Amino acid sequence: SVASRHKLRGIIITTAGVFLFVKYSLLVGTVVIGIGLLNIFKDKLPQNMQPRLPLILNWLTVLVVALTLSRQWVPLGPDKGILVNFAFVALMIGGLLWGFHVFQRYYTTLLGWCLANKLKFLLIPTVAMLFGATAWLGFDSVFGFVPKFIRHNPPVSWVSSALPGLGKEFMSPLDEGSYLFMPTTMPHASIGEALDIIKKQNMAIRGIPEVDSVVGKLGRAETSLDPAPISMFETVINYKPEYILDRNGRKVRFKYDRWKREFVRTSEGQLIPDSRGRPYRQWRDRIISPDDIWKEIVTVTKIPGTTSAPKLQPIAARIVMLQSGMRAPMGVKIKGPDLETIDRVGLQIEKFLKEVPSIEASAVIADRVVGKPYLEFDIDREAIARYGLRIRDVQDVIEIAIGGKRVTTTVEGRERYPVRVRYSRELRDSIESLESILVPTSTGAQIPFSQLAEIRYIQGPQVIKSEDTFLTSYVLFDMKEGFAEVDVVEDAQAYLKMKMDNGEFDLPSGVSYAFAGSYENQVRSSKRMMLVLPLALFMIFLVLYFQFKSVVTTIIVFSGVLVAWAGGFIMLWLYGQPWFFDFYLFGVSMRDLFQIHPINLSIAVWVGFLALFGIATDNGVILATYLDQTFSKREIKSVQEAREATLVASERRIRPCLMTAATTILALIPVLTSPGRGSDVMVPMAIPSFGGMALVLITVFIVPVLYCSVMEWKLNRGIQDERFAAHPEM
Repeated sequence: SVASRHKLRGIIITTAGVFLFVKYSLLVGTVVIGIGLLNIFKDKLPQNMQPRLPLILNWLTVLVVALTLSRQWVPLGPDKGILVNFAFVALMIGGLLWGFHVFQRYYTTLLGWCLANKLKFLLIPTVAMLFGATAWLGFDSVFGFVPKFIRHNPPVSWVSSALPGLGKEFMSPLDEGSYLFMPTTMPHASIGEALDIIKKQNMAIRGIPEVDSVVGKLGRAETSLDPAPISMFETVINYKPEYILDRNGRKVRFKYDRWKREFVRTSEGQLIPDSRGRPYRQWRDRIISPDDIWKEIVTVTKIPGTTSAPKLQPIAARIVMLQSGMRAPMGVKIKGPDLETIDRVGLQIEKFLKEVPSIEASAVIADRVVGKPYLEFDIDREAIARYGLRIRDVQDVIEIAIGGKRVTTTVEGRERYPVRVRYSRELRDSIESLESILVPTSTGAQIPFSQLAEIRYIQGPQVIKSEDTFLTSYVLFDMKEGFAEVDVVEDAQAYLKMKMDNGEFDLPSGVSYAFAGSYENQVRSSKRMMLVLPLALFMIFLVLYFQFKSVVTTIIVFSGVLVAWAGGFIMLWLYGQPWFFDFYLFGVSMRDLFQIHPINLSIAVWVGFLALFGIATDNGVILATYLDQTFSKREIKSVQEAREATLVASERRIRPCLMTAATTILALIPVLTSPGRGSDVMVPMAIPSFGGMALVLITVFIVPVLYCSVMEWKLNRGIQDERFAAHPEM
């Protein structure tokens, strides 16, 4: 019987509640037990409570979800406690459901006005789509046809500056939990000086409380795959996670005294694990994100004679190096016939790139191709001939006395070490000492080296790179915060071209330059997306056509994709506005909570749009299907009857439409606030879906209005439609 099923369901729910009460949470377990008891004793409740029981159960279910989210999600942070987090989650869920309830209550009235004022209403989605296109491409691109004297007016100029268009990049940088700090010093620095610099930098970095370990390296290993000069440092910096984590990456909770507002420690000062405590934050209060740790690193490593470094992470840096050969996400490759020329051009480009507003001037570094000091021995052939010496005799002395000569190998177990013979350091550490080296002759005379050759310092290359048969050098640079990779490269290209047109930058014959780096991936992906996006939209259109067997109805439903597209771009634009969500709730900044900052167009964003297209037509399909059924059941003879049928069908299907939007929006909110690994990709992916589904609610008006407009047009023109005749069997 029905009563028996209710009791069995209540017993199962109560058992689950007892389990949750013991193992998981007192509050959640108590609410679940209450739901189970209501099902068990449903028949014994007063008659006046029977109709309200489903509503009570629904709100209790919402309460369980809110309690679970407040404990697992913890949107406002563990330091706020469960009650404050629960209040925030309840306010968010309750506010959304209440808003949808009010929307449903007045939906029929609003739809009636829209049907009576179709053109006025259709202006709303039209303006929304135009605004979305402007937010995407920029005001100047969309309204480029407007005369300049109009665009230069203050109001129009303000709109143009507020809507410059979205930036472009390949992929948002992933948080690897570490940084690769790669500064450089002058090419003539000695090994001792380079070691001293890297020691000082490592000590300074290790002094940052958030840093876990620091490992520095200079020079290169004995492999041709690592052509790093002595002047280039590589320091891998691992920083601590924001909270103490276990092996599975979950936050570990520790015992917390709520009265003293501090963690309880043992006599040895150790934290005490407690499943009902709070996670322990390892970062200082002013360190909000890993970017703040990077700023600390850059600040403490400023040493005279060293350059700054672009922001790199180990895995991303290695990928960029494999792709472009450069140790920066962006750079300029200069190719030319000789080293001196490309070195001079590189220094010129470095100077000009520092003037580009979107480029971080301190991170612009040109290779010092010709700057390494060399010691040159110019042997006087006439002098050595007077003493009966050959060139090889003198060179052998240089090799053995200064460079050292391998004479044997010592074997230590499985290890082998070469044994070299050369002068001690004090006999070869200056030009005067080298000039005193004696060269033996065949007669037994010992001739000072100063009488046989001239010793002098010269500048030469510290490394020779070639690409496409040309000698190559690099100019590395990085972008300022808030700018996109592709936009920065385009700005730099335009600036260099302007300097060439002005005559300030003269590119020698035989020399060329090209921009390279990770932005090239974005250029390639854009070409691929130009094929994938239209194909996906075409496939969605085909699926809709197979469902409705009508091109007109398919176009009406497909309009939801265009509205959702506009909503996604509007949300991306809002994320870049400083006033958006600029308020505090329960002492927490909503901008920080929802990670609101400028979002550039990347692969993650376009994937989010592809996901949005798949769900943007759900409301339209629900409404159009029932509109077809309703019109087929009624005999439609006049415009008024068509509008009445539209109102009836739409009113019957507004609840599932709102449920579809509500579940999607609620599911995306935790993603938008997630700060963990992978959130750098997931947040840009979720923003278009969130904005699109928020605006796509307007399709619950668009689809009925357009559908009714088509039917009214057919009635006014006397065009017969099979849906006008009543089919009661349907």
